[in-house]
Amino acid sequence: MASDTDTAKSEPRPRRPPRRLGLRWMPGSRLGRLIIVLNLFGLAVLISGALVLNELRRGLVNARIDSLTTQGELLATIIDQAATVGEPEPMMDATYASEILQLLSNPRSQRARLFDAQGRLVADSYWVTDRVEWRILPPARAREDGPGLDLNLQRDGASRDDAAAARAEAALKAEVNTALRGVHWAGLRVGADGERVVSVSIPIQHVKAVLGVLTLEARDVDEIIAAERAALIPFILIAIGVSLVSSLLLNRLIAQPVRRLARAADRVRLARARAISVPDISRRDDELGDLSRSLEDMTHALSERIDAIERFAADVAHEIRNPLTSLRSAVETLGLVEDPALRERLMAVLQNDVQRLDRLVTDISNASRLDAELSRETPTPVDLRRLIGEVVGLYQATLREDEARPVFQPAEGIETLLVSGQEGALGQVLRNLIDNARSFSAPGGEVRVGLGRQKGAALITVEDDGPGIPPENLETIFQRFYTSRPKGAAFGGNSGLGLSIVRQIVQAHGGEVRAENRHADPADPESPVIGARFLVSLPESRR
Repeated sequence: MASDTDTAKSEPRPRRPPRRLGLRWMPGSRLGRLIIVLNLFGLAVLISGALVLNELRRGLVNARIDSLTTQGELLATIIDQAATVGEPEPMMDATYASEILQLLSNPRSQRARLFDAQGRLVADSYWVTDRVEWRILPPARAREDGPGLDLNLQRDGASRDDAAAARAEAALKAEVNTALRGVHWAGLRVGADGERVVSVSIPIQHVKAVLGVLTLEARDVDEIIAAERAALIPFILIAIGVSLVSSLLLNRLIAQPVRRLARAADRVRLARARAISVPDISRRDDELGDLSRSLEDMTHALSERIDAIERFAADVAHEIRNPLTSLRSAVETLGLVEDPALRERLMAVLQNDVQRLDRLVTDISNASRLDAELSRETPTPVDLRRLIGEVVGLYQATLREDEARPVFQPAEGIETLLVSGQEGALGQVLRNLIDNARSFSAPGGEVRVGLGRQKGAALITVEDDGPGIPPENLETIFQRFYTSRPKGAAFGGNSGLGLSIVRQIVQAHGGEVRAENRHADPADPESPVIGARFLVSLPESRR
């Protein structure tokens, strides 16, 4: 019966809410550069247009000031020459100066005003009789005291208009006072109706005496700004279009593939698929392609691991069933047998089966822990000459008379041979190979362990003088639970996991292991077999 813990582990974990994608730039990242360029390009277009138009506006305002200054200086010179009277204290003839100002026509968007030496207005181009100004009047309303129309145009905003007019008059007065001190004034200010005007005030001087001030105003600044804003609209539309296109590209190139990968991962999580497979994303030559290929490799590896675990569980169940069947038969027969000799034989069978089960469970436990141990421990440099010498020395120290003797025979010139790996696991490889060779060797025989180099790799050989291996079983012997013992060997004395564990450890270290038969004539494969040889190749490690 499954425990509460097992039940909890089997339930799928709740899925976390999706996170919003953030822009993180990484040097050398193709998608990172794409995201940055696409998002900044639209802003760059908008900023460039704004900078160009701001520069244009400043240029237009400066050009208008220069134009008004040139006109004003010309008018001031004419008025000085034609309307100055009195010596030695000259003064400006206001009537004649006003006539001169009226005779010189100005553009409709400009206004010219003339002030005397005391700052009083003496002439205004808007006073010209043939100039008619038009404005949109507010709608008429019915009179409250009777029929007809109320012609009083006063509205609630009159007080605000009066305040704006007062501020405009104060600004004009300050401008005129500056010019009366003999200083040219030019710049932007707000008119009585709230419009921005370009104004130039030029003192009318006769020698050093200031006779008055000529003020020229251009009221088309707001029109210029409106035209500039209208010119900015295409840049804004282009920026919006670029942003929309970049958003669609980011959605197509990043968001949709990531969403597809997430759905593929959900299918694997919900056990509807054994591995993630999104071929069109995997073919991409960018980070998402790398991610897709990594996920595919990871899920394929997990699928293969699951298949291996399932096969291992089936093999374990099959191997355990045999001794259990033997135990059940012996127990059922034991109650029916009264002969002491037969009962003793049945007890020996029971004891042998229990030992076989114990050995089988121990080997299965070691094999199941092997993957975790190989993945947890960090590889370190291992000196194979020292390791083989210690393992063989331990066998020699505990040798019994009826056992084959291991002998270490390293190649000449090998003092140290390093490989990168786990010393404990490599020691288990040596012990399993030596135990396997001794089980096929005659009592008092010899098992030779060699060490050498071959094509840049360390080569370990273990040879015995046994009956050899059938050619058709040279690969089968590395399968789990495979066993083929010589006649006379104890039944159930081996679990069949030793050589399987050897291959698993060697492959985890990046090497390979194979088996071959030794022939009386090495050059003749048809010559008699005189033993077996196991060869283990491991990548050599440099200091």
